[in-house]
Amino acid sequence: MPGRGPYAMLATVIWPDGAGGNGTTGEGCDPELSALRARIDLTGLPPLTRAVTERVIASTAEVCYANDLICSEPWLDAAVGALAAGAPVVADGPVVTAGIASEITICKSGESLTERLSRSAGITRAAAAVRLAFGAVGPGAIWVVGEEPAAIFEIIARSVQPTLVIGMPAGFVAAVEAKRTLSESGLPMMTAAGERGGPVAAAAACRVLIAASRPAGQPAGDAAVTGRIRTS
Repeated sequence: MPGRGPYAMLATVIWPDGAGGNGTTGEGCDPELSALRARIDLTGLPPLTRAVTERVIASTAEVCYANDLICSEPWLDAAVGALAAGAPVVADGPVVTAGIASEITICKSGESLTERLSRSAGITRAAAAVRLAFGAVGPGAIWVVGEEPAAIFEIIARSVQPTLVIGMPAGFVAAVEAKRTLSESGLPMMTAAGERGGPVAAAAACRVLIAASRPAGQPAGDAAVTGRIRTS
């Protein structure tokens, strides 16, 4: 597939005429993935890249993500290792937090301190949430941005030393610029070219990495069971 500058794909996607691949991502019984694989064959992708791509497509019903997702297998693998070692996940907003549905997720956007910092420092609420979250978790976190493009700019400006940034807000102007800036930042990241994105896609990608970091049979998101989503 032809490159697109910073938005060049890292692997070739095969579009089949008939049934798709039946690869091994551990989710072969999922009817959404079965239907997806009947339309598109992603078996040429590295395993984590394939799993993330399939899950994002299945969660959004947007097959275009097969061409638009930008990620690196070594970066995804490093994120899985960090999660297995106890690294936290920082979400930029409540919808992403709910979508990840894991007790390891931290979100500062709804806190009163975030609002106060935003007003006193003259910054956006998303930027204030990033500053407070970084103060709480330090380097090495997985940052997931699916709602607020401003969070991406603050992550870059703050030098948060992330293990991975999943930067996938949707929009025509600010989101496109934020994702382009992220792709050119040198940070380990995953994003989507163009306008597509949003909390569903961002959370879906993160859930794949959490699931890969845990023993077989343990769910990626257990907040629904434990009722514990960390906000501080």
